[in-house]
Amino acid sequence: MASSRRQRRAAEEERYRVWTGAYRSYDIIKEAVIALCVVTVLVILLAVLFSSPDERPSTIRRWSQSMPVNFVATATAELDGSSETATYGPPYNDQTGYVQHLAFIHMQQWLGVSVPINAARDFVIDPLRLIPDQPALQAAVNSYMHAPVREQRAWTAAYTQALVHARVNAGGSVSVVPGDYGPVALMMTKLLAFAQAGGLDGALLTSNQFYQTDYTKALMFMADGNVLADRAQAGHLLGNQWGMMNETGSYPGQVWLWLYTFWYQIRPFSTSHNADADVMAIMTVLSFALILVPFLPGVRDLPRRIPIYRLIWRNHYRTQA
Repeated sequence: MASSRRQRRAAEEERYRVWTGAYRSYDIIKEAVIALCVVTVLVILLAVLFSSPDERPSTIRRWSQSMPVNFVATATAELDGSSETATYGPPYNDQTGYVQHLAFIHMQQWLGVSVPINAARDFVIDPLRLIPDQPALQAAVNSYMHAPVREQRAWTAAYTQALVHARVNAGGSVSVVPGDYGPVALMMTKLLAFAQAGGLDGALLTSNQFYQTDYTKALMFMADGNVLADRAQAGHLLGNQWGMMNETGSYPGQVWLWLYTFWYQIRPFSTSHNADADVMAIMTVLSFALILVPFLPGVRDLPRRIPIYRLIWRNHYRTQA
């Protein structure tokens, strides 16, 4: 107790002690101008060296126009339920996809389906229902929906096989050899035309929210195709090189995510099926450690043990000495 009182008394005396050392004039305006100039030069230099090109965003319209066969093949996989989204499992559907977990913690399974996606209905059937003045198309959709599951799979399997040798016509449509495709051929032809006109982007973006900013369905649909993978390969973002692309149009963009992406580049996370759960656990621990810095013995005392402030105010302490 006596030692604590002495420390408080010494602190109070230091606080109210009159400075008797030398004084030096200080021009804060001059320092502010110099700091502004230095920061401006650094921003321009770093933007030139590390900024990214302002590339156009990927859309279903651009995908269907540039890769019509891949779009139709992906839509057919969504229709027959064989795509990655259709078989993913939580949080999109209740399929038996691989569920990530950490030991006994199964958060993905416990939280269940929070963003429900029915691939066939959301990506194909419902958008086709939105196309007006197409009685033949609506009859084809009804015919497919009321057909037995075995017959539906036979149609989609035959059409998928025919797409291997598909031909792209001058107008962007896709032609396949004649076969027993049922109503699938007409449905895919109309869906491709709808997507190339930009209608499918709007159909997948529409929700019950006031602000239409939920791009989940559009991104999941494109992720099942090759468009996003091809763009990632062109940007060297497939994961075989460390790093990330900056946010287009500004610097530093996504550089703040380096600590998250770092773990995905090293073993065992780079080869683990539970990489997302493992990295999330590590980042949770590191985040709590950062929050608790003022309460961790030893860590909270580093500023006193490493007196950088004495280097900054060295003239003051030299005068005192």
